[in-house]
Amino acid sequence: MHAQRPRFNPSNSSCVNEVHPLHHDVPSLRNSAASPLHFIFQSLVSCPADAPLELFETAVSQLIHHPEYNSTLILRSETISDSDTTIPASVPCLEGYSPVRNVHRKLLPRRPGRDSGLEQHCTLYAFETGEFAGLPSMLILTPLVPEGESLPYYHPTVSHLAFRFIPSNIATDSDPASAQPALRIEVIPLSGTPTDPNSRLYRTALALLDTLHRYLWGALTHYQKRVQHDVLVPREIYQDVYLKMRERHKGVVNTWKETTDPLKHVFEDIGIATFLMLFWKDTFAASADLADVKELADSRWTSWPRPSGGFLDLGCGNGLLTHILSAEGYSGYGIDLRARTSWAHYPDSSQAALKVHALDPTQLLSPGNNNDEKYFWEPGVFLIGNHADELTPWLPVLATLTGASGYLSIPCCAWMFDERFTRSSAASALDFSDDELLDAATGVASNEAEDEAVFISSLGMGAEGTHKSQYSAYRIWLARLSRWLGWKIECDTLRIPSTRNWAIVGRERHPGDQSIFVDRARRIVEDVVRRGAFKTRTPEGKGHDGAS
Repeated sequence: MHAQRPRFNPSNSSCVNEVHPLHHDVPSLRNSAASPLHFIFQSLVSCPADAPLELFETAVSQLIHHPEYNSTLILRSETISDSDTTIPASVPCLEGYSPVRNVHRKLLPRRPGRDSGLEQHCTLYAFETGEFAGLPSMLILTPLVPEGESLPYYHPTVSHLAFRFIPSNIATDSDPASAQPALRIEVIPLSGTPTDPNSRLYRTALALLDTLHRYLWGALTHYQKRVQHDVLVPREIYQDVYLKMRERHKGVVNTWKETTDPLKHVFEDIGIATFLMLFWKDTFAASADLADVKELADSRWTSWPRPSGGFLDLGCGNGLLTHILSAEGYSGYGIDLRARTSWAHYPDSSQAALKVHALDPTQLLSPGNNNDEKYFWEPGVFLIGNHADELTPWLPVLATLTGASGYLSIPCCAWMFDERFTRSSAASALDFSDDELLDAATGVASNEAEDEAVFISSLGMGAEGTHKSQYSAYRIWLARLSRWLGWKIECDTLRIPSTRNWAIVGRERHPGDQSIFVDRARRIVEDVVRRGAFKTRTPEGKGHDGAS
Protein backbone atom coordinates (compact mmCIF):
# COMPACT_ATOMS: atom_id res chain seq x y z
CA MET A 1 0.00 0.00 0.00
CA HIS A 2 1.54 3.32 -1.10
CA ALA A 3 2.09 6.18 1.30
CA GLN A 4 -0.19 9.16 0.86
CA ARG A 5 1.14 11.92 -1.33
CA PRO A 6 2.45 14.84 0.76
CA ARG A 7 0.31 17.92 0.71
CA PHE A 8 1.04 20.26 -2.16
CA ASN A 9 2.29 23.37 -0.35
CA PRO A 10 3.16 26.14 -2.82
CA SER A 11 4.63 29.52 -1.99
CA ASN A 12 4.81 32.67 -4.06
CA SER A 13 8.48 32.93 -5.00
CA SER A 14 8.37 36.69 -5.40
CA CYS A 15 6.47 37.45 -2.22
CA VAL A 16 8.70 39.06 0.39
CA ASN A 17 6.11 38.47 3.10
CA GLU A 18 6.50 34.67 2.98
CA VAL A 19 7.73 33.35 6.35
CA HIS A 20 9.89 30.64 4.78
CA PRO A 21 10.07 31.17 1.02
CA LEU A 22 11.74 28.10 -0.45
CA HIS A 23 15.31 28.85 -1.54
CA HIS A 24 14.67 32.58 -1.69
CA ASP A 25 18.44 33.01 -1.73
CA VAL A 26 18.85 30.93 -4.90
CA PRO A 27 18.77 33.46 -7.72
CA SER A 28 16.53 33.15 -10.73
CA LEU A 29 17.93 31.77 -13.96
CA ARG A 30 20.00 34.13 -16.07
CA ASN A 31 21.88 33.91 -19.34
CA SER A 32 25.48 32.72 -19.36
CA ALA A 33 28.37 35.02 -20.23
CA ALA A 34 28.71 33.26 -23.58
CA SER A 35 25.14 34.08 -24.58
CA PRO A 36 24.55 37.07 -26.83
CA LEU A 37 21.16 37.53 -25.17
CA HIS A 38 20.58 39.29 -21.89
CA PHE A 39 17.67 38.17 -19.78
CA ILE A 40 16.69 37.07 -16.29
CA PHE A 41 13.88 34.64 -15.58
CA GLN A 42 11.20 35.67 -13.10
CA SER A 43 10.41 33.21 -10.30
CA LEU A 44 6.66 32.69 -9.85
CA VAL A 45 5.91 29.81 -7.51
CA SER A 46 7.73 27.02 -5.67
CA CYS A 47 6.99 24.05 -3.41
CA PRO A 48 8.85 21.24 -1.58
CA ALA A 49 9.99 18.55 -3.98
CA ASP A 50 9.23 15.56 -1.71
CA ALA A 51 11.23 13.30 -4.05
CA PRO A 52 14.86 12.92 -5.16
CA LEU A 53 16.34 14.65 -8.18
CA GLU A 54 16.98 11.28 -9.85
CA LEU A 55 13.26 11.04 -10.63
CA PHE A 56 12.95 14.49 -12.21
CA GLU A 57 13.48 13.36 -15.81
CA THR A 58 10.89 10.60 -15.41
CA ALA A 59 8.36 13.08 -14.06
CA VAL A 60 8.86 15.77 -16.70
CA SER A 61 8.67 13.21 -19.50
CA GLN A 62 4.96 13.07 -18.68
CA LEU A 63 4.75 16.84 -19.12
CA ILE A 64 6.57 16.59 -22.45
CA HIS A 65 4.59 13.75 -23.97
CA HIS A 66 1.16 14.37 -22.45
CA PRO A 67 0.37 18.11 -22.40
CA GLU A 68 -3.31 17.24 -22.82
CA TYR A 69 -3.40 16.24 -19.15
CA ASN A 70 -2.92 19.91 -18.23
CA SER A 71 -5.25 21.57 -20.72
CA THR A 72 -8.59 20.49 -22.14
CA LEU A 73 -7.83 22.68 -25.18
CA ILE A 74 -4.89 20.48 -26.24
CA LEU A 75 -5.55 17.20 -28.06
CA ARG A 76 -2.03 15.77 -27.78
CA SER A 77 1.57 16.41 -28.79
CA GLU A 78 3.51 14.84 -31.63
CA THR A 79 7.29 14.46 -31.37
CA ILE A 80 9.14 15.92 -34.33
CA SER A 81 12.64 15.09 -33.06
CA ASP A 82 14.34 13.93 -29.87
CA SER A 83 18.10 14.47 -29.58
CA ASP A 84 20.77 14.57 -26.90
CA THR A 85 23.37 15.89 -29.35
CA THR A 86 21.64 18.60 -31.38
CA ILE A 87 20.50 21.56 -29.27
CA PRO A 88 18.76 24.40 -31.17
CA ALA A 89 20.25 27.87 -30.99
CA SER A 90 16.89 29.34 -30.01
CA VAL A 91 16.85 27.73 -26.55
CA PRO A 92 18.35 29.65 -23.59
CA CYS A 93 22.04 29.39 -22.74
CA LEU A 94 22.06 29.54 -18.93
CA GLU A 95 24.65 30.24 -16.27
CA GLY A 96 25.65 27.05 -14.43
CA TYR A 97 23.63 24.71 -16.68
CA SER A 98 24.26 22.70 -19.83
CA PRO A 99 21.49 21.50 -22.17
CA VAL A 100 21.55 17.71 -22.36
CA ARG A 101 18.48 16.82 -24.41
CA ASN A 102 15.97 18.55 -26.65
CA VAL A 103 12.55 17.31 -27.68
CA HIS A 104 11.00 19.22 -30.56
CA ARG A 105 7.24 18.68 -30.41
CA LYS A 106 4.07 20.02 -31.94
CA LEU A 107 1.00 20.75 -29.83
CA LEU A 108 -2.24 19.83 -31.58
CA PRO A 109 -5.38 21.72 -30.52
CA ARG A 110 -8.59 19.91 -29.66
CA ARG A 111 -10.53 22.42 -31.78
CA PRO A 112 -8.45 23.04 -34.92
CA GLY A 113 -11.01 25.48 -36.28
CA ARG A 114 -10.56 27.73 -33.26
CA ASP A 115 -6.95 27.30 -32.13
CA SER A 116 -3.80 26.78 -34.15
CA GLY A 117 -1.12 24.21 -33.53
CA LEU A 118 2.20 25.24 -32.00
CA GLU A 119 5.70 23.84 -32.15
CA GLN A 120 7.85 23.89 -29.02
CA HIS A 121 11.35 23.03 -27.89
CA CYS A 122 11.35 21.08 -24.62
CA THR A 123 14.93 21.28 -23.38
CA LEU A 124 16.37 19.39 -20.43
CA TYR A 125 19.32 20.97 -18.59
CA ALA A 126 21.79 19.58 -16.05
CA PHE A 127 24.17 21.27 -13.63
CA GLU A 128 27.62 21.80 -15.16
CA THR A 129 29.47 21.07 -11.90
CA GLY A 130 28.94 19.68 -8.42
CA GLU A 131 27.34 16.59 -6.96
CA PHE A 132 24.51 16.50 -9.49
CA ALA A 133 26.52 17.39 -12.60
CA GLY A 134 25.06 15.76 -15.71
CA LEU A 135 21.79 14.83 -14.02
CA PRO A 136 18.74 16.54 -15.62
CA SER A 137 17.33 19.03 -13.14
CA MET A 138 15.44 21.53 -15.28
CA LEU A 139 13.02 21.59 -18.21
CA ILE A 140 12.48 24.72 -20.28
CA LEU A 141 9.64 25.07 -22.77
CA THR A 142 10.28 27.44 -25.68
CA PRO A 143 7.37 28.16 -28.05
CA LEU A 144 8.23 28.63 -31.72
CA VAL A 145 5.89 31.33 -32.99
CA PRO A 146 6.03 32.09 -36.74
CA GLU A 147 6.74 35.70 -37.57
CA GLY A 148 3.60 37.80 -37.61
CA GLU A 149 1.59 35.29 -35.57
CA SER A 150 0.71 35.14 -31.89
CA LEU A 151 0.59 32.42 -29.27
CA PRO A 152 -2.62 30.35 -29.23
CA TYR A 153 -4.88 30.87 -26.24
CA TYR A 154 -3.95 27.57 -24.59
CA HIS A 155 -0.29 28.58 -24.25
CA PRO A 156 0.91 30.93 -21.47
CA THR A 157 2.05 34.34 -22.71
CA VAL A 158 5.76 33.67 -22.18
CA SER A 159 8.81 33.27 -24.38
CA HIS A 160 10.25 30.60 -22.02
CA LEU A 161 8.85 28.61 -19.10
CA ALA A 162 11.15 26.64 -16.76
CA PHE A 163 10.43 23.73 -14.42
CA ARG A 164 13.37 23.76 -12.03
CA PHE A 165 14.46 21.24 -9.38
CA ILE A 166 16.66 22.88 -6.72
CA PRO A 167 18.54 20.30 -4.60
CA SER A 168 18.96 20.98 -0.89
CA ASN A 169 22.73 21.40 -1.01
CA ILE A 170 22.53 24.31 -3.43
CA ALA A 171 21.18 26.60 -0.75
CA THR A 172 23.45 29.12 0.85
CA ASP A 173 23.84 29.52 4.59
CA SER A 174 20.37 30.65 5.55
CA ASP A 175 17.34 29.39 7.39
CA PRO A 176 17.62 25.56 7.42
CA ALA A 177 13.86 25.32 6.83
CA SER A 178 14.40 26.52 3.29
CA ALA A 179 17.20 24.07 2.60
CA GLN A 180 14.94 21.19 1.57
CA PRO A 181 14.78 20.23 -2.13
CA ALA A 182 12.33 22.42 -3.99
CA LEU A 183 10.49 22.73 -7.28
CA ARG A 184 10.21 26.13 -8.84
CA ILE A 185 8.55 27.57 -11.94
CA GLU A 186 10.25 30.52 -13.59
CA VAL A 187 9.24 32.41 -16.72
CA ILE A 188 10.19 35.11 -19.14
CA PRO A 189 6.78 36.73 -19.66
CA LEU A 190 5.87 38.62 -22.81
CA SER A 191 5.74 42.37 -22.47
CA GLY A 192 2.70 43.55 -20.56
CA THR A 193 1.83 40.14 -19.10
CA PRO A 194 0.72 40.39 -15.45
CA THR A 195 2.33 37.94 -13.02
CA ASP A 196 0.56 38.73 -9.74
CA PRO A 197 -1.16 35.86 -7.86
CA ASN A 198 -4.50 36.74 -9.44
CA SER A 199 -3.15 36.65 -12.99
CA ARG A 200 -3.85 33.88 -15.50
CA LEU A 201 -0.12 33.22 -15.89
CA TYR A 202 0.35 32.70 -12.16
CA ARG A 203 -2.66 30.37 -11.95
CA THR A 204 -1.31 28.37 -14.89
CA ALA A 205 2.11 28.11 -13.24
CA LEU A 206 0.48 26.97 -10.01
CA ALA A 207 -1.43 24.22 -11.81
CA LEU A 208 1.69 23.08 -13.67
CA LEU A 209 3.69 22.97 -10.45
CA ASP A 210 0.99 20.87 -8.81
CA THR A 211 1.11 18.48 -11.75
CA LEU A 212 4.91 18.15 -11.58
CA HIS A 213 4.74 17.55 -7.82
CA ARG A 214 2.17 14.80 -8.43
CA TYR A 215 4.24 13.19 -11.20
CA LEU A 216 7.35 13.19 -9.01
CA TRP A 217 5.49 11.52 -6.17
CA GLY A 218 4.02 9.01 -8.60
CA ALA A 219 7.49 8.15 -9.89
CA LEU A 220 8.68 7.71 -6.30
CA THR A 221 5.81 5.36 -5.38
CA HIS A 222 5.63 3.57 -8.76
CA TYR A 223 2.20 5.02 -9.29
CA GLN A 224 -0.18 2.79 -11.23
CA LYS A 225 -2.54 4.55 -13.59
CA ARG A 226 -6.17 4.38 -12.57
CA VAL A 227 -7.08 2.77 -15.88
CA GLN A 228 -5.30 1.79 -19.09
CA HIS A 229 -6.27 3.64 -22.29
CA ASP A 230 -5.38 3.00 -25.95
CA VAL A 231 -4.57 -0.69 -25.60
CA LEU A 232 -6.33 -1.91 -28.75
CA VAL A 233 -6.39 1.23 -30.91
CA PRO A 234 -3.49 3.72 -30.86
CA ARG A 235 -4.42 7.07 -29.35
CA GLU A 236 -3.12 9.25 -32.20
CA ILE A 237 -5.02 7.37 -34.90
CA TYR A 238 -8.19 7.26 -32.84
CA GLN A 239 -8.05 11.01 -32.18
CA ASP A 240 -7.47 11.86 -35.83
CA VAL A 241 -10.43 9.77 -37.03
CA TYR A 242 -12.60 10.91 -34.11
CA LEU A 243 -12.13 14.58 -35.05
CA LYS A 244 -13.37 13.83 -38.58
CA MET A 245 -16.25 11.74 -37.28
CA ARG A 246 -17.23 14.47 -34.85
CA GLU A 247 -17.42 17.01 -37.65
CA ARG A 248 -19.58 14.63 -39.71
CA HIS A 249 -22.08 13.82 -36.96
CA LYS A 250 -22.06 16.68 -34.44
CA GLY A 251 -25.17 18.14 -36.07
CA VAL A 252 -27.23 15.46 -34.30
CA VAL A 253 -26.81 17.54 -31.12
CA ASN A 254 -28.98 20.29 -32.63
CA THR A 255 -31.71 17.88 -33.78
CA TRP A 256 -31.75 15.63 -30.69
CA LYS A 257 -35.23 14.22 -30.05
CA GLU A 258 -34.69 12.45 -26.74
CA THR A 259 -34.98 13.95 -23.26
CA THR A 260 -31.44 12.81 -22.38
CA ASP A 261 -28.35 15.04 -22.62
CA PRO A 262 -27.28 15.19 -26.29
CA LEU A 263 -23.76 16.39 -25.49
CA LYS A 264 -23.09 13.18 -23.59
CA HIS A 265 -24.87 10.66 -25.81
CA VAL A 266 -23.90 12.04 -29.23
CA PHE A 267 -20.19 12.35 -28.56
CA GLU A 268 -20.11 9.08 -26.61
CA ASP A 269 -21.56 7.14 -29.55
CA ILE A 270 -19.31 8.95 -32.04
CA GLY A 271 -16.39 7.76 -29.90
CA ILE A 272 -17.62 4.16 -29.77
CA ALA A 273 -18.25 4.12 -33.53
CA THR A 274 -14.76 5.48 -34.16
CA PHE A 275 -13.25 2.81 -31.91
CA LEU A 276 -15.22 0.03 -33.63
CA MET A 277 -14.28 1.17 -37.14
CA LEU A 278 -10.57 1.16 -36.29
CA PHE A 279 -10.82 -2.03 -34.23
CA TRP A 280 -12.56 -3.82 -37.11
CA LYS A 281 -10.01 -2.49 -39.57
CA ASP A 282 -7.27 -4.05 -37.49
CA THR A 283 -9.16 -7.27 -36.75
CA PHE A 284 -10.46 -8.17 -40.19
CA ALA A 285 -7.65 -6.87 -42.41
CA ALA A 286 -5.52 -9.43 -44.22
CA SER A 287 -2.48 -7.46 -43.07
CA ALA A 288 -3.55 -4.80 -40.61
CA ASP A 289 -1.85 -1.43 -40.84
CA LEU A 290 -3.56 1.21 -38.75
CA ALA A 291 -0.82 3.71 -39.62
CA ASP A 292 -2.24 4.27 -43.11
CA VAL A 293 -5.16 6.29 -41.76
CA LYS A 294 -2.97 9.27 -40.96
CA GLU A 295 -3.81 11.09 -44.20
CA LEU A 296 -7.30 9.70 -44.66
CA ALA A 297 -10.02 11.45 -46.58
CA ASP A 298 -13.56 11.54 -45.25
CA SER A 299 -14.72 8.69 -47.49
CA ARG A 300 -11.66 6.49 -47.28
CA TRP A 301 -12.97 4.20 -44.55
CA THR A 302 -15.78 2.98 -46.79
CA SER A 303 -13.30 0.37 -48.01
CA TRP A 304 -11.93 -0.56 -44.59
CA PRO A 305 -12.21 -4.20 -43.49
CA ARG A 306 -15.28 -5.03 -41.39
CA PRO A 307 -17.11 -8.09 -39.99
CA SER A 308 -18.41 -10.27 -42.83
CA GLY A 309 -21.74 -10.80 -41.06
CA GLY A 310 -22.25 -7.16 -40.17
CA PHE A 311 -22.92 -5.99 -36.63
CA LEU A 312 -25.77 -6.54 -34.15
CA ASP A 313 -26.21 -3.85 -31.49
CA LEU A 314 -28.10 -5.45 -28.60
CA GLY A 315 -30.31 -3.05 -26.64
CA CYS A 316 -29.53 -0.19 -29.01
CA GLY A 317 -31.71 2.37 -27.17
CA ASN A 318 -31.82 5.66 -29.06
CA GLY A 319 -30.24 3.90 -32.04
CA LEU A 320 -27.55 6.53 -32.53
CA LEU A 321 -24.62 4.09 -32.64
CA THR A 322 -26.43 1.98 -35.24
CA HIS A 323 -27.27 5.13 -37.21
CA ILE A 324 -23.67 6.37 -37.22
CA LEU A 325 -22.27 3.02 -38.32
CA SER A 326 -24.94 2.70 -41.01
CA ALA A 327 -24.26 6.23 -42.23
CA GLU A 328 -20.58 5.34 -42.57
CA GLY A 329 -21.38 2.34 -44.77
CA TYR A 330 -21.34 -0.49 -42.22
CA SER A 331 -24.13 -3.07 -42.48
CA GLY A 332 -25.91 -4.36 -39.42
CA TYR A 333 -28.86 -4.01 -37.08
CA GLY A 334 -29.75 -2.43 -33.78
CA ILE A 335 -32.49 -4.09 -31.75
CA ASP A 336 -34.44 -2.93 -28.72
CA LEU A 337 -37.73 -3.58 -26.94
CA ARG A 338 -39.25 -0.34 -28.18
CA ALA A 339 -38.64 2.26 -30.82
CA ARG A 340 -37.33 5.58 -29.57
CA THR A 341 -38.45 9.01 -30.74
CA SER A 342 -35.14 9.47 -32.56
CA TRP A 343 -35.59 6.45 -34.80
CA ALA A 344 -38.18 8.08 -37.05
CA HIS A 345 -35.90 11.09 -37.61
CA TYR A 346 -32.91 9.14 -38.93
CA PRO A 347 -32.42 8.59 -42.68
CA ASP A 348 -34.29 5.68 -44.27
CA SER A 349 -31.16 3.51 -44.35
CA SER A 350 -30.73 3.89 -40.60
CA GLN A 351 -34.42 3.31 -39.91
CA ALA A 352 -34.21 0.06 -41.86
CA ALA A 353 -31.39 -1.09 -39.58
CA LEU A 354 -33.33 -0.42 -36.35
CA LYS A 355 -35.67 -3.19 -35.21
CA VAL A 356 -38.10 -3.54 -32.33
CA HIS A 357 -37.38 -7.01 -31.02
CA ALA A 358 -37.22 -8.82 -27.70
CA LEU A 359 -34.21 -11.09 -27.80
CA ASP A 360 -34.69 -14.34 -25.86
CA PRO A 361 -31.30 -16.09 -25.47
CA THR A 362 -32.99 -19.17 -24.02
CA GLN A 363 -34.60 -19.88 -27.41
CA LEU A 364 -31.30 -20.29 -29.20
CA LEU A 365 -31.37 -24.03 -28.49
CA SER A 366 -34.93 -24.41 -29.78
CA PRO A 367 -34.83 -24.84 -33.58
CA GLY A 368 -37.78 -23.27 -35.34
CA ASN A 369 -38.69 -20.91 -32.51
CA ASN A 370 -36.63 -18.01 -33.76
CA ASN A 371 -36.97 -18.08 -37.53
CA ASP A 372 -38.05 -14.45 -37.52
CA GLU A 373 -34.70 -13.31 -36.19
CA LYS A 374 -32.33 -15.53 -38.14
CA TYR A 375 -31.29 -12.67 -40.40
CA PHE A 376 -29.77 -11.01 -37.32
CA TRP A 377 -27.35 -13.92 -36.96
CA GLU A 378 -25.46 -13.87 -40.22
CA PRO A 379 -22.28 -15.99 -40.17
CA GLY A 380 -19.48 -13.80 -38.84
CA VAL A 381 -21.75 -11.24 -37.16
CA PHE A 382 -20.07 -8.98 -34.59
CA LEU A 383 -22.06 -8.36 -31.41
CA ILE A 384 -22.17 -4.99 -29.61
CA GLY A 385 -23.38 -4.52 -26.05
CA ASN A 386 -23.15 -0.86 -25.05
CA HIS A 387 -24.60 -0.70 -21.54
CA ALA A 388 -26.78 -3.65 -22.51
CA ASP A 389 -27.75 -4.36 -18.87
CA GLU A 390 -29.57 -7.75 -18.70
CA LEU A 391 -28.03 -8.84 -22.00
CA THR A 392 -24.46 -8.02 -20.94
CA PRO A 393 -23.49 -11.49 -19.61
CA TRP A 394 -25.12 -13.12 -22.62
CA LEU A 395 -22.75 -11.54 -25.16
CA PRO A 396 -19.94 -14.14 -24.90
CA VAL A 397 -22.57 -16.92 -24.67
CA LEU A 398 -24.37 -15.74 -27.81
CA ALA A 399 -21.08 -15.16 -29.61
CA THR A 400 -19.98 -18.72 -28.81
CA LEU A 401 -23.25 -20.39 -29.82
CA THR A 402 -23.78 -18.44 -33.05
CA GLY A 403 -20.21 -18.55 -34.38
CA ALA A 404 -19.92 -14.77 -34.20
CA SER A 405 -16.70 -13.12 -35.32
CA GLY A 406 -16.42 -11.34 -31.99
CA TYR A 407 -18.09 -8.97 -29.57
CA LEU A 408 -17.62 -5.68 -27.75
CA SER A 409 -19.16 -5.29 -24.31
CA ILE A 410 -19.21 -2.03 -22.33
CA PRO A 411 -20.83 -3.12 -19.07
CA CYS A 412 -22.82 -0.79 -16.87
CA CYS A 413 -25.51 -2.25 -14.58
CA ALA A 414 -24.38 -5.54 -13.09
CA TRP A 415 -26.56 -8.42 -14.27
CA MET A 416 -26.09 -12.16 -14.40
CA PHE A 417 -28.14 -14.38 -16.71
CA ASP A 418 -31.43 -14.15 -14.84
CA GLU A 419 -30.77 -12.04 -11.74
CA ARG A 420 -28.82 -9.08 -10.44
CA PHE A 421 -25.12 -9.69 -9.88
CA THR A 422 -23.92 -10.11 -6.33
CA ARG A 423 -20.70 -11.69 -5.13
CA SER A 424 -22.59 -14.53 -3.46
CA SER A 425 -24.81 -15.26 -6.47
CA ALA A 426 -21.79 -15.20 -8.76
CA ALA A 427 -19.95 -17.69 -6.57
CA SER A 428 -22.78 -20.19 -6.78
CA ALA A 429 -23.80 -19.65 -10.41
CA LEU A 430 -20.80 -20.99 -12.30
CA ASP A 431 -17.73 -22.88 -11.24
CA PHE A 432 -15.04 -21.55 -13.54
CA SER A 433 -12.62 -24.13 -12.21
CA ASP A 434 -14.93 -26.83 -13.56
CA ASP A 435 -12.45 -27.32 -16.22
CA GLU A 436 -11.88 -30.34 -18.19
CA LEU A 437 -10.05 -27.10 -17.73
CA LEU A 438 -8.21 -25.39 -20.43
CA ASP A 439 -6.26 -28.70 -20.60
CA ALA A 440 -8.65 -30.54 -22.86
CA ALA A 441 -9.41 -27.49 -24.99
CA THR A 442 -6.04 -25.81 -25.23
CA GLY A 443 -3.51 -28.29 -23.93
CA VAL A 444 -2.71 -26.14 -20.89
CA ALA A 445 -2.68 -28.26 -17.75
CA SER A 446 -4.74 -26.98 -14.85
CA ASN A 447 -1.71 -26.62 -12.59
CA GLU A 448 -0.28 -24.21 -15.17
CA ALA A 449 -3.37 -22.03 -15.09
CA GLU A 450 -2.72 -18.32 -15.06
CA ASP A 451 -2.17 -16.79 -11.67
CA GLU A 452 -5.28 -14.93 -10.55
CA ALA A 453 -3.45 -11.68 -9.81
CA VAL A 454 -1.84 -11.76 -13.25
CA PHE A 455 -5.22 -12.40 -14.86
CA ILE A 456 -6.84 -9.45 -13.07
CA SER A 457 -3.89 -7.25 -13.97
CA SER A 458 -4.35 -8.18 -17.64
CA LEU A 459 -7.86 -6.67 -17.62
CA GLY A 460 -6.46 -3.14 -17.79
CA MET A 461 -8.40 -1.82 -14.82
CA GLY A 462 -5.25 -0.31 -13.29
CA ALA A 463 -5.70 0.79 -9.72
CA GLU A 464 -9.40 -0.10 -10.04
CA GLY A 465 -8.51 -3.76 -10.49
CA THR A 466 -9.39 -4.79 -6.95
CA HIS A 467 -12.23 -6.68 -5.37
CA LYS A 468 -13.30 -3.68 -3.32
CA SER A 469 -16.17 -2.46 -5.47
CA GLN A 470 -19.15 -4.37 -6.83
CA TYR A 471 -18.45 -3.01 -10.31
CA SER A 472 -14.85 -4.25 -10.27
CA ALA A 473 -15.98 -7.67 -9.08
CA TYR A 474 -18.56 -7.76 -11.88
CA ARG A 475 -16.03 -6.95 -14.58
CA ILE A 476 -13.67 -9.62 -13.28
CA TRP A 477 -16.58 -12.11 -13.33
CA LEU A 478 -17.42 -11.15 -16.94
CA ALA A 479 -13.80 -11.67 -17.96
CA ARG A 480 -13.68 -15.09 -16.27
CA LEU A 481 -16.91 -16.03 -18.05
CA SER A 482 -15.52 -15.01 -21.43
CA ARG A 483 -12.31 -16.93 -20.87
CA TRP A 484 -14.28 -19.99 -19.68
CA LEU A 485 -16.20 -19.87 -22.97
CA GLY A 486 -13.00 -19.92 -25.00
CA TRP A 487 -12.45 -16.26 -25.81
CA LYS A 488 -9.03 -14.66 -25.52
CA ILE A 489 -9.53 -11.67 -23.26
CA GLU A 490 -8.71 -8.16 -24.47
CA CYS A 491 -9.74 -5.02 -22.62
CA ASP A 492 -9.51 -1.28 -23.12
CA THR A 493 -10.77 1.91 -21.53
CA LEU A 494 -12.52 3.90 -24.23
CA ARG A 495 -12.11 7.63 -24.69
CA ILE A 496 -15.79 8.47 -24.28
CA PRO A 497 -17.61 10.87 -21.91
CA SER A 498 -18.84 8.17 -19.54
CA THR A 499 -17.65 6.81 -16.20
CA ARG A 500 -18.62 3.35 -17.52
CA ASN A 501 -16.08 3.29 -20.33
CA TRP A 502 -14.24 0.01 -19.67
CA ALA A 503 -14.70 -2.47 -22.50
CA ILE A 504 -14.03 -6.17 -22.90
CA VAL A 505 -13.75 -7.60 -26.39
CA GLY A 506 -13.52 -11.04 -27.89
CA ARG A 507 -12.12 -11.53 -31.38
CA GLU A 508 -9.93 -14.60 -31.03
CA ARG A 509 -10.75 -18.07 -29.78
CA HIS A 510 -8.48 -20.26 -27.71
CA PRO A 511 -7.11 -23.01 -29.96
CA GLY A 512 -8.17 -26.62 -29.63
CA ASP A 513 -11.49 -28.44 -29.43
CA GLN A 514 -14.15 -25.74 -29.74
CA SER A 515 -16.94 -28.17 -28.91
CA ILE A 516 -15.93 -27.97 -25.24
CA PHE A 517 -16.67 -24.25 -25.17
CA VAL A 518 -19.90 -24.63 -27.14
CA ASP A 519 -21.04 -27.27 -24.67
CA ARG A 520 -20.34 -24.89 -21.80
CA ALA A 521 -22.45 -22.18 -23.46
CA ARG A 522 -25.26 -24.68 -24.01
CA ARG A 523 -25.10 -25.70 -20.34
CA ILE A 524 -25.56 -22.07 -19.33
CA VAL A 525 -28.69 -21.77 -21.48
CA GLU A 526 -30.07 -25.09 -20.24
CA ASP A 527 -29.51 -24.10 -16.59
CA VAL A 528 -31.30 -20.78 -17.12
CA VAL A 529 -34.21 -22.55 -18.83
CA ARG A 530 -34.41 -25.07 -15.98
CA ARG A 531 -34.54 -22.33 -13.33
CA GLY A 532 -37.29 -20.56 -15.28
CA ALA A 533 -36.36 -17.16 -13.90
CA PHE A 534 -35.43 -15.47 -17.19
CA LYS A 535 -38.37 -13.49 -18.54
CA THR A 536 -38.26 -11.88 -21.96
CA ARG A 537 -40.01 -8.55 -21.90
CA THR A 538 -42.69 -7.94 -24.50
CA PRO A 539 -41.76 -5.64 -27.39
CA GLU A 540 -43.55 -2.30 -27.26
CA GLY A 541 -45.07 -0.36 -30.10
CA LYS A 542 -45.47 -1.22 -33.76
CA GLY A 543 -43.36 -3.17 -36.15
CA HIS A 544 -41.54 -5.57 -33.88
CA ASP A 545 -39.69 -8.65 -35.13
CA GLY A 546 -38.45 -7.30 -38.36
CA ALA A 547 -40.27 -4.07 -39.02
CA SER A 548 -38.59 -0.81 -38.31
